[in-house]
Amino acid sequence: MNILLLYPEFPDTFWSFKHALKFIRKQASLPPLGLLTVSSMLPDTWQRKLVDLNTGDLTSDDLEWADMVFISAMAVQKSSAEELIARCRESAVLTVAGGPLFTSEPDVFPDVDHFVLNEAEITLPQFLDDLDKGQLKRFYRSDSFADIMDSPVPDWSLLTMKNYASMAIQFSRGCPYKCDFCNVTTLFGRKIRTKTSRQIIGELDALKQNGWQDSIFFVDDNFIAHKAYLKKELLPALIEWQATNRSTAKLYTECSINIADDPELMDLMVKAGFNQVFIGIETPDSSALEACGKQHNSSRDLLRDIKTIQRAGLEVQGGFIVGFDTDTPSIFRRQIEFIQQSGIVTAMVGMLQALPGTGLYERMKQEGRLRCSSTGDNADSTTNIVPKMDIDILRQGYRDMMTSLYSPENYYQRIKTLLQEYRPPKFRSRFRPDQLLALGRSMIALGIVGSERLHYWKMLIWTLFRQHRSLSLAITLSIYGHHFRKVCLLHLNREEDHAAVQA
Repeated sequence: MNILLLYPEFPDTFWSFKHALKFIRKQASLPPLGLLTVSSMLPDTWQRKLVDLNTGDLTSDDLEWADMVFISAMAVQKSSAEELIARCRESAVLTVAGGPLFTSEPDVFPDVDHFVLNEAEITLPQFLDDLDKGQLKRFYRSDSFADIMDSPVPDWSLLTMKNYASMAIQFSRGCPYKCDFCNVTTLFGRKIRTKTSRQIIGELDALKQNGWQDSIFFVDDNFIAHKAYLKKELLPALIEWQATNRSTAKLYTECSINIADDPELMDLMVKAGFNQVFIGIETPDSSALEACGKQHNSSRDLLRDIKTIQRAGLEVQGGFIVGFDTDTPSIFRRQIEFIQQSGIVTAMVGMLQALPGTGLYERMKQEGRLRCSSTGDNADSTTNIVPKMDIDILRQGYRDMMTSLYSPENYYQRIKTLLQEYRPPKFRSRFRPDQLLALGRSMIALGIVGSERLHYWKMLIWTLFRQHRSLSLAITLSIYGHHFRKVCLLHLNREEDHAAVQA
């Protein structure tokens, strides 16, 4: 049987990095890890082909070759997923859909033939068994959570790796917290399930055998949830693997703010190759944190915690939200001040959105405040709820906040603030041609053509003389800023046009 694995295109979003990827001639940030894992679970006798719409096009020949199409997506890929499903229907190819988008909203896709929902380690074998019997059902669901110690090594052989800026690995699923706006516990539960350190080393070995030597994203929603296992098993194994293989791979992940409480954990992570963490900060307003169930962020000195993490050698990226019920118009200025003081250069700020399956979604539905489906884009300047704050004040405040945060003056000042605190780890490194390419292109695009040219050169010269070990990071962040400004302008203009049409 010929199986075509399809991954829909990401729109131009905060995390797509489309404008930044051009500087290093890459086409996508990350590969479709879920589909690569599914591929490893299919019968060995089946032929497989992956088409990632973020790196290439789907052709008529691809559809003609396929006996069956497997498609997986996240909410932000919904529009592209609908187009792909329509093309499969026109070509009379059987479609099988799974992943977060379809698990959350299967009824939105009437043209999908079969749904393999929740975790594929449980539901895909059921589907394959029924396929053998000729007794396929439309829906395959499970209320149980998989033992991911049974999860196979992803099928890296399907990838053209040079198209990607980074690879991805998953160590754990689940999160112990229950923030009412987050759907992680809905999809993966609160109990932390982990792979063994041997599994992770096996996945790293497979990546190395396929020629990968660059960045690797541990996609866990909260990497540090099982601290004891990390410190005793996984991180020592990673440190040994990096040394044995003379690896130059840099690692990054997501975690909670309480990593700042554990110097030993941070030290081990840095020694293992981690240099960056994304943390959901959300807001400096403690009443909003309490109301949304994020008590683990309240009653803390968040600024001090961020500085502690930065000094340990981990750059902090942050997620922020405005539009909580407790927010007043002063929140926009407070968010700007907090983000500027923190030195969080990559600050993803979005209006509150209600995702299916969350406590917030159910509450908004009961209160008659649910306007439409979420776009799945955390920072597209929209909300799908009726906020307590006047919607026009919220929109204007958000517009002003984003314009301020991503103005060249404030953005480059955050880079300097970060570099004054950040202690770059002494990693083994190698020369990468794309780094030289990125430097040259940034000098032209940002240092000559761009309106930020003065701020770019001031930052570059300051870094060269004051923090020369962080020069590569400074250039990378400058390029990110180019992407963020373009995306910010795109979304704000789109929202302005939408509001004008509504008026």
